[in-house]
Amino acid sequence: MQTFAAIDIGSNSCRLKIARVQRHRLKVLHEDREVTRLGASVFSSGLVSPEAMAATLRALKRFYRAIKIHAADQVRVVATAALREARNGQAFVAWVHSETGWAVEIISGLEEARLIHSGVMARSGRRGRCLLIDLGGGSCEITLSERERIRETISLPLGAVRLTEEFLGGDPPTHEQIARMKQLIARELRKAERRLGHLHVSQVIATSGTAAALAEASWNAWKAKLHGRKARPAKADFLVETRSARRLAEKLTRMTQSQRSGVPGIGPRRADIIVAGAHVYAELLERLSLAGFVYSELGLRDGILAQMLAEHDSRTMAHQQFERDRWQAVLATCKRYGVDMRQAEPVRQHAAQLFRDLAPVHELPEEYLGWLEAAAMLRDVGKFMNYQGHHRHTQYIVANSEMFGFTPTQRTIVSAIARYLGKSRPEPADRAMRAVAPQEQAHVQRAVVLLRLAVALNQDRASDVLKVGLRVYPKRVLLELRPGRNGAELELWSLRKEAAYFREVFRRELFATLA
Repeated sequence: MQTFAAIDIGSNSCRLKIARVQRHRLKVLHEDREVTRLGASVFSSGLVSPEAMAATLRALKRFYRAIKIHAADQVRVVATAALREARNGQAFVAWVHSETGWAVEIISGLEEARLIHSGVMARSGRRGRCLLIDLGGGSCEITLSERERIRETISLPLGAVRLTEEFLGGDPPTHEQIARMKQLIARELRKAERRLGHLHVSQVIATSGTAAALAEASWNAWKAKLHGRKARPAKADFLVETRSARRLAEKLTRMTQSQRSGVPGIGPRRADIIVAGAHVYAELLERLSLAGFVYSELGLRDGILAQMLAEHDSRTMAHQQFERDRWQAVLATCKRYGVDMRQAEPVRQHAAQLFRDLAPVHELPEEYLGWLEAAAMLRDVGKFMNYQGHHRHTQYIVANSEMFGFTPTQRTIVSAIARYLGKSRPEPADRAMRAVAPQEQAHVQRAVVLLRLAVALNQDRASDVLKVGLRVYPKRVLLELRPGRNGAELELWSLRKEAAYFREVFRRELFATLA
């Protein structure tokens, strides 16, 4: 049974969750959390302080020991807003790698929102139209979901640590400080209004620590009003109404930090940043005309684990949803950059066939099939910028585009496969290949050869799709082309041009003939 570990390095705290696969589902074995305030200095100075780095690394070392105890087979570590914006973020990433061996992924706000959505939907099964809100230390992700599919998502710089550092210096904060903060909140929320439009949602789900604190404080205040009578509904389904969120925000604003520490549900660890978070929630609920929110303990770590399960176990619902989301992201990128799908699809089909039929030759890991197909579809996006040198433009666009379901590392691999379709060949010193991990460079080179053959099979774009038969021998590979209505002479000539490179990479001769 596989065991996975997910680590979320947030702007306010670090979180760990370890889970084991049992009967195609995840069973949580261990959780841990530590407030490290990694983003405390980033949003004012642009740098992570040495103290915050050291505190975060101490927490990560504790996580490291827990992961060793539970013998996790795979670990994924992601970082969010603080490291996205810190000028010395890469130095911290290198420090973590030297101490733990982990490669930290700095994910975008939109990828963060996608993973949170995956985590919430994977276990809650909410199939209606709902809004997800995740207010962290550095950013706020808002996602509109319908039938477990993302319809729209937006990331706003409205994190509780960020706003506190920028605006709330007083204890308690002054009216002027609150007014300036609310001006920024209103300005950013107008962006959300334009993107999301008029919302008709059945439920609003809030995740992360700020939502947990506000929900707990609202729950305790509501219970106190009942004077000992039985509380309903259940705490897990408790709705923090918009008017309650506003009252709580105003109440917390008038308190000192020590007073807020004594509020049940807030506590000393969140008392200094809860005012900013409470005002963001109150403003957001009011501006979008929402009834309130329900807190969910699920979040980014659960999304990371869901994706790890989906990539590991093809029999899970998570895998099917993951594959659909990823392919929709590829198609959306093609559409955005004007790719002709009638030309791209035959190349994808041939690339997939070559991958399957030449498996004994290329010996690529199974996940390269999806990456090869994505590269086949995206290979011409660079023409949107300029036809001349479009392969270089393609590599840049793919590597830097937001594509749901692809990690930054995976986008780098896909972009490198799509890069070398002209006269150039992948070399370790190339800019595109330098970004690829050394252990993946030989795999990328083999995938490049397969994609070049698929492109060669589709030279005459006016003809119908060619049918290809493959025969693999110990020292050679034979491709038999069954000509369409317009023949296959151009494709035959193109394949023969690729024979030398095929021999260089696979140490076999490539022969192409007409059947």
